[in-house]
Amino acid sequence: MISQHLPALQVVIPLLTAPVCLLFNNARVAWILSLVASSVALVIAALLLQQVLTVGILTYEIGGWAAPWGIEYRIDPVNAFVLLIVAAIGTVVMSFAPRSVASEIPEQQIALFYAAYLLCLAGLLGIAATGDAFNLFVFLEISSLSSYVLISLGRDRRALTAAFQYLIMGTIGATFILIGVGLLYMMTGTLNMADLAKRLPLVADTRTVAAALAFLTVGISLKLALFPLHLWLPNAYAFAPSVVTAFIAATGTKVAVYMLLRFLFTVFGATLSFEAVLLPTILLPLSLVAVFSASIVAIFQDNIKRMLAYSSVAQIGYMILGLSFVSVTGLTACILHLFNHALMKGGLFLALGCVVYQLGSADISKFAGLGRRMPWTFAAIVVGGLSLIGVPLTVGFISKWYLVLAALESGQWWVAVLVLIGSLLAVVYMWRIVEVAFFQPAPRQGSQRREAPLSLLLPTWVLIGANIFFGINTDLTVGVAQRAAVWLLGGAS
Repeated sequence: MISQHLPALQVVIPLLTAPVCLLFNNARVAWILSLVASSVALVIAALLLQQVLTVGILTYEIGGWAAPWGIEYRIDPVNAFVLLIVAAIGTVVMSFAPRSVASEIPEQQIALFYAAYLLCLAGLLGIAATGDAFNLFVFLEISSLSSYVLISLGRDRRALTAAFQYLIMGTIGATFILIGVGLLYMMTGTLNMADLAKRLPLVADTRTVAAALAFLTVGISLKLALFPLHLWLPNAYAFAPSVVTAFIAATGTKVAVYMLLRFLFTVFGATLSFEAVLLPTILLPLSLVAVFSASIVAIFQDNIKRMLAYSSVAQIGYMILGLSFVSVTGLTACILHLFNHALMKGGLFLALGCVVYQLGSADISKFAGLGRRMPWTFAAIVVGGLSLIGVPLTVGFISKWYLVLAALESGQWWVAVLVLIGSLLAVVYMWRIVEVAFFQPAPRQGSQRREAPLSLLLPTWVLIGANIFFGINTDLTVGVAQRAAVWLLGGAS
């Protein structure tokens, strides 16, 4: 039955569709193929999540080779949720893509864009699905290399510099991850993550295992842009094409956070990661510094893409803060914010893509009076901003609520206060957009600016609407996040 092969098809379909886009070398055909592949991946991800919630962990042996000798795909509540996030964002972004891509990328490069997008999607899905540590590194490289290409396609020449900077930083991070995986293999003789979890306790007291944990933590932190390893991210988001920014911002760093969860809780185990090595004493202060430093820098940005990029660094800080509590509530907040932040930033960057399509710029000085001329676009930005701040009835409020609960449960009331203060900083930088767009008069030469096309607005409002829907109806998101958190702490080691 085809249902038995869903874990493999999740990755294989976008992976095989990518070269087909290049073979046709036609912009419209490449878009249709990308949209179909993304939609199929979304359907498969939803089916896998449903199966995991009803049946339990799913395993799939590649080529019929049994684990740990063969490569195994292993779907559990954590990565099933991540697969759903990545595939859903990819599908919505692809429905937004045709007009935006045509306006920002030269026609002869559009087929290349869609091929690189599909490779990036396949890499991200593969990272989440695989149960093999080295296979995870391979998929990480597939997604990273395609990301460099996608960012370099931006029309601003600085996109090339941003892509090169990301390449250098990403290569350093990937090297650290590979060294960590190599050290684990040296000590255990296995690469299967479930098998690693069984064998590592026998050698947990060795310096080699501690070094592997250090290399993996630093390498993954660089990939997820945790302060102070975030320097590649602002330029990458600011100068990439709008569609690329929306896709990578909503998926790339989230998958990296998943990788950190996977290694810390399932491979090394919470005891080794957080008691023997005392990681919380490192991650908690770094996450709080990320929230405040990035939010303050965001306030002074003139380019809105760069502003939202620094905001992403702050939001990643919230995720790592939840992780550092090492509690069910804290992990629930972390996993929940993976999903919620994907909706927030995906919606905001698509709304910004609407502005760039009409205006040709993301500079705040050009936004004067646009709130009245592009009401639906800026309504989306306002709702997305309210979610980013954490206003009730939005997904951002749900994330902050669980973070505050986790802080209070751990007896660290001062962390709860800092979370609330960090939210107030988000008010400041989002208000700058509202003030310019709604309260400053439009220049005469910009009086012809009109609302963005419906083909751009609909996908944008799908994500913005989801910010409200999942802020009110939390059964799916909170339910799955809590189940995944309990599984990580209780059933992973």
